[in-house]
Amino acid sequence: MSAIDNRTVNHQVRLASRPIGVPTAGNWQFTEEPVAEPAAGGVLVKVLAISLDPAMRGWMNEGKSYIPPVAIGAVMRAGGVGIVVASKHPAFAVGDHVAGGTDVQEYVCLTADQTSRSGLTKIDLRLGTLSQWLNVLGMPGMTGYFGLMDVGQPKPGETLVVSGAAGAVGQTVGQLAKIKGCRVVGIAGGPAKCEWVVKELGFDACIDYKQPAPAGVMKWDAVREGLKQHCPDGVDIYFDNVGGDILDTVLTRIRRKARIVICGAISQYNATGAVQGPKNYLSLLVNRARMEGIVVFDYAARYPQAIAEMAGYLKDGRMKSREDVVAGGVRAYPDTLNRLFSGENFGKLVLQIAHP
Repeated sequence: MSAIDNRTVNHQVRLASRPIGVPTAGNWQFTEEPVAEPAAGGVLVKVLAISLDPAMRGWMNEGKSYIPPVAIGAVMRAGGVGIVVASKHPAFAVGDHVAGGTDVQEYVCLTADQTSRSGLTKIDLRLGTLSQWLNVLGMPGMTGYFGLMDVGQPKPGETLVVSGAAGAVGQTVGQLAKIKGCRVVGIAGGPAKCEWVVKELGFDACIDYKQPAPAGVMKWDAVREGLKQHCPDGVDIYFDNVGGDILDTVLTRIRRKARIVICGAISQYNATGAVQGPKNYLSLLVNRARMEGIVVFDYAARYPQAIAEMAGYLKDGRMKSREDVVAGGVRAYPDTLNRLFSGENFGKLVLQIAHP
């Protein structure tokens, strides 16, 4: 076994209890166990980095969803990238770089069945860096691609608005919509993020939802005013990553036959009471509009199509990929995860587990 002996230890993060509101230190347990050699047909992967995504907060909750919740005492679910250090699987060799369900730990040892269920696949670092395989070439990129192309169905000349514009999914959606001929308006928090999506990613405009009210203006809604300015004729496609008040405000500006793509609702994930639903949903009726959810796992069979297309855009410079990579290994996971909910991350949030 390459670089592994019976003294090698796997450090893990397990869900100790279900959070109420923002996850705290008490919701996590740090454990360790020996690293075992894979069984026949299995593979052992050293995890190099994991993806931190808002969806993780939903996975911690009990209740019916599109995927079973993480069990109490289980290693926290996560997608990651790594390198094969031992293999008894015909499709994987020692030294292969891979992506898939690694969870929050330093090593993942998979049986033949688990290898298939985890979606473990070889990745080509000629197409993108390890962190890009967790961003535009990974689950966030696939979410943005299929959410826009299959649910949003963009047409040249249409106006698209995307919230969380500087985040992992938002940056892919906005750039892809521009490539497809749309006018793109982002919504993000803070002038630095807004400037970046306009000047670096090529969005037509970006609305700073944190912008303070001008002097003397008592009733101020930065998103409402920004939509009036940048979408005077209305919104054809709204790609929603935040939910809450911003979703409600955009619903007042949609055009006839608009498409609202429900990808996430990060403003609601730590709510301790009832989740805030859309109050202005009758705008869907008036405008004969459609609101539809996107769960990326539904499109797994078509990932290679999206990867090939967007890898081409990365190569020719039509698409950029920004990652916010945090060092610190598994011990840094709890604090790093909470950066998502405070808006501290700038780009796709990635936790480095080990050096390549």
